[in-house]
Amino acid sequence: MNYDDLADWQKRAADWARDYHAGLRDRPVRPDIAPGEFLAKIEAPIPEAPEAIEAIFDDFTRLVPDAMTHWQHPRFFAYFPANAAPASMLAEQLANAMSAQAMLWQTAPAANEMEDLVIRWLRDGMGLPEDFTGTIHDSATTATFSAVTTMRELALDHTGITKGLSGAPQLRIYASAQTHSSVDKAVRLSGIGQDNLVKVPTIPGHPTWSMDPDALDRLIREDIAAGRKPAGVVLCVGGTSIGACDDIAACIKVAHGHSLTVHVDAAWAGSAMICEEFRHLWAGIEQADSIIFNPHKWLGAQFDCAVQFLRDPGPQIGTMGLRPEYLKTQGADEIVNYNEWTLPLGRRFRALKIWFLLRAEGLSGLRARIRNHVAWANEASDAIAALPGFEITTPPILSLFSFRYQDDAKTAELLERVNRDGRIYLTQTYHDGSFVIRVSVGQFTCTREDVMTIPSVLAELAQDL
Repeated sequence: MNYDDLADWQKRAADWARDYHAGLRDRPVRPDIAPGEFLAKIEAPIPEAPEAIEAIFDDFTRLVPDAMTHWQHPRFFAYFPANAAPASMLAEQLANAMSAQAMLWQTAPAANEMEDLVIRWLRDGMGLPEDFTGTIHDSATTATFSAVTTMRELALDHTGITKGLSGAPQLRIYASAQTHSSVDKAVRLSGIGQDNLVKVPTIPGHPTWSMDPDALDRLIREDIAAGRKPAGVVLCVGGTSIGACDDIAACIKVAHGHSLTVHVDAAWAGSAMICEEFRHLWAGIEQADSIIFNPHKWLGAQFDCAVQFLRDPGPQIGTMGLRPEYLKTQGADEIVNYNEWTLPLGRRFRALKIWFLLRAEGLSGLRARIRNHVAWANEASDAIAALPGFEITTPPILSLFSFRYQDDAKTAELLERVNRDGRIYLTQTYHDGSFVIRVSVGQFTCTREDVMTIPSVLAELAQDL
């Protein structure tokens, strides 16, 4: 296959993509297949001779889409969305065509400097202070690992990266029980250890299930008295399970009172902060040291794309950065190389899709979508609450809410029926000891009619449970 062939097949792929998206409502959101069923259809020895691209493309269209969960489906209400606006898809095609390895300024000057610009655009669009800068990671997990490892090094005066952790004090990281499992993973892989992740209780009856700042202060003091060394605090805005939001201002006041760094996980909900009326959910955010949000969730930038804002990047660069002679740019010692802010050396040109997205949609277009999703989620929640036997277990926080049907067993059976049915896709969590079903509204192309399909499908499938 040569570049002339590529041009022809890219056109054909674009036509296929147009038809695929046009027909998504006619497909089940999740395929009804068993593990191994798809593999059995493609099982073959590694090709020794080249095959015609026609045969490969035909096998793709015939086999792959029917074995995929359709993340761009307008009735995908599971997990959080992984939106891909058309402008973002186009940008990815162009970035893929150039196939740059944007690890250094000199290996991709435009990628480096565009990253600086789009970070500032997003910072301003979300109402953050001008003293924040930032970088683009692959996912929030990598950003949180970078932040937690930096907490470790600040607590150890940057000796962990040189001497190791043997003989180091017992470090402690504090987080709400509502934070994402990426925090647990970061604490494990940074060498701090799962047993040293202190899950702080939430405030009883709090409307967004905030971490209790008084409990945070008490736990920090107890650790200090016991000879342990507090290293940092991770807060959440829009927790994955039920959308929990910590009282950012109160919790940061406690953390900074103990000279602890604060990282805020707003991976999903951060996108909503382009709408000023939702910013009360992270009031006090200007005092944070690190913030992560994923434009690839609600904002429409194609996966993968996670933005970390940093008040002072110095400590993280000092922790994650490494500049051997072969990675230096001659005559430009002070140049920014974003690989030094994160774990991987290799970097994709992720800024391009944000640049395309923000210009093609504008903040006004993105705000309108988010506001619609929030309004429609509230409407769907009210409709579900009115159904016999249904109970809203957590009311909407932005566009996420949860419910149950009669008891745990029937709720679980209803969820199985819903996902086998295929018209909508939902997932589960546990809340207050009960098995509940989550609803997350946020698909880029969903309509009010799509969202209101949720209560109608639930009413139909629960009839004979």
